[in-house]
Amino acid sequence: MNRPTWIVATAAVVGLFFAASFAAPVCAQTGDLACYFSPDGGCTEAAVAEINAAQQMILVQAYSFTSAPIAKALVDAHNRGVQIAVILDKSNRTDHYSAADFVQHAGIPTYIDAQHAIAHNKIMLIDGRTIITGSFNFTKQAEKNNAENMLVIKNRPDLYGKYYENFQHHLSHSPAYQGHDVADADAEKEPTKRHRTTSRR
Repeated sequence: MNRPTWIVATAAVVGLFFAASFAAPVCAQTGDLACYFSPDGGCTEAAVAEINAAQQMILVQAYSFTSAPIAKALVDAHNRGVQIAVILDKSNRTDHYSAADFVQHAGIPTYIDAQHAIAHNKIMLIDGRTIITGSFNFTKQAEKNNAENMLVIKNRPDLYGKYYENFQHHLSHSPAYQGHDVADADAEKEPTKRHRTTSRR
C-alpha cells in the first residue's frame, strides 16, 4: 500500500529518536498537562490552538469528525506546509459530504481504518512533542452537548513514542479515503453535519 514518502521518512527518523531516548535509564517524567471538559469547556478551542501552533507534523486518529473549526485549522496548517495525515473510522465512508471530505479535498492524506468494529481513537500527535487524547470526539456535538474530556500532554517522549507506534500500526492497514463528490463550489468551504448521528458518541 503506497504511503506519502514523508510518512515513511518520518517513521524512520522518529524511530531513531525514540531508540536513542530509551537507550539509557530515564528519570520519571511529569511533562506538561492540561485538561478540558465539555460541554462548552474549551476542548475545540484548545485543539485548534495546538493545530495553529504546529510547525512540522500533525497525525490524527478520529472516530467522528465533523468539527468545522478543527477541519479548517488542519487545512490551514496543511496550506502553510505542515505535514498531516488523518485516519478515520469506516462510518465516514457512508456519510454525506463532511469534514472528512473537506480535508481530503484540500490534499491532506486521509485514510479509513475498517479493521475494527469501531476505530474509536480520538488522538492528535503534533511535532513530536504534543499528544491530544481523551473521550472528546472532534465534533460540534461533543463540544456543545456531550460530557467529554480531553487531555493535552507535552514533553513526554515515552508516551509520544507509544502513540506514534500505534498510529503507524493502524495506518498500515488503512486504505486511502476516496471521498464524495462536491455538490457545488460552496460545499468545499465548510463541512456539513454528519447525516447520521449516534446518541452515545
